[in-house]
Amino acid sequence: MKTLIIFYSSLILFCFPVLGIEKDTATVKGLFYLDGEQISIGILDGKIVKIDRLSQGADIPKVYVAPGLIDLQVNGFMGIDFSDQNLSIEGMREATKALWKVGVTSFLPTVITNDQKSLIRIFTILAVALNDEEIGISIPGFHLEGPYISPIQGFRGAHLQKYIRPPDWDEFLELQKAAHNGIRLITLAPEVKGAISFIRKCSETGVIVSLGHHNGSAEIIKEAVDAGASMSTHLGNGCANMIDRHHNPFWPQLADDRITATIIADGFHLNKAEIQCFYKMKGVERTVLVSDALDLAGLPPGEYARGERIVVLTPDVVKYPAENVLAGAACPISTGVSNIMKFTHCSLGDAIQMASTNAARSIGLHDIGEIRQGKRADLILFTIEDGRMVIQQTFVAGKAVYTNNQ
Repeated sequence: MKTLIIFYSSLILFCFPVLGIEKDTATVKGLFYLDGEQISIGILDGKIVKIDRLSQGADIPKVYVAPGLIDLQVNGFMGIDFSDQNLSIEGMREATKALWKVGVTSFLPTVITNDQKSLIRIFTILAVALNDEEIGISIPGFHLEGPYISPIQGFRGAHLQKYIRPPDWDEFLELQKAAHNGIRLITLAPEVKGAISFIRKCSETGVIVSLGHHNGSAEIIKEAVDAGASMSTHLGNGCANMIDRHHNPFWPQLADDRITATIIADGFHLNKAEIQCFYKMKGVERTVLVSDALDLAGLPPGEYARGERIVVLTPDVVKYPAENVLAGAACPISTGVSNIMKFTHCSLGDAIQMASTNAARSIGLHDIGEIRQGKRADLILFTIEDGRMVIQQTFVAGKAVYTNNQ
């Protein structure tokens, strides 16, 4: 058997799982994220073909192995804005590689509200990434957040009002054509004119509908779910700062077991108590962690011009002062994994399920999100240091795409 050893400055380090290679097979070893037991994962042609439990005390590195993180809402990363009309395939490669470093093996580039011409141009650029040999495997599709959302201040969040409009099916088909049918998830407001029939058409064509940036009543939310809506986008956000304590969009979405809620667990979009309550009401099975990361994530704090908006990046979150709202997150989804364990005392296995397995299931990705025979070998190897996930290696389809060189 040939063995691949990782070299750093002429030193051989054994702190990472050893990847053994024989012909087209590979083996990854680590501590199984569900129970901390030692396992060996056999990989062939990018898929998991064998999972073995190892005897206690086996000589393997003390790192966890889990399915790669799947982020359904990434607006950009490390200076690359997915809603930028000047976006390039080189920029997409740069952002994807940066996401690999924080454990994200699949993600939906998220495009926000804009005029139709601009959206067509953006999706035309993004569509190139779907078939890119290097990064296309990590991009299963796109998330369109808007423009069919509430125009009311607060509920529209940092979306520009002048581009918000009612749903238009023909217009959406133009976007799908530009995106090479890659729009897999759309966030909209159910109460706007034409939304229910639009939701029904999306459902019929396989596009997942998530309710967000809205002020829908309980009756309208039920009608939307009956029509096919199945998710809530960053529940608890995309809402006015002052709402009715009884009649607001939160309660009916929390109460309906047909809705899977995505939440931003950065500790600023939702506070600890909110996350605890949402987690208790939705449970592990119906909660999905997302980052809602902006392209500013990873950049120095300060004031930035983003299109027609001036936003402020703090060390913790991105703000849009003109509307007194948050504009996005400043950290990756791995931070949410760490936080939800800290806030709710859930297990590592449950946290990973909410950041990987549930995300894949919610948008119909059946080949990823689990460590199971036959699944694609998208894996992360990590330690937990001071309550924080530290990614040591990332594998996409069995290929090591990132290794921590520290």
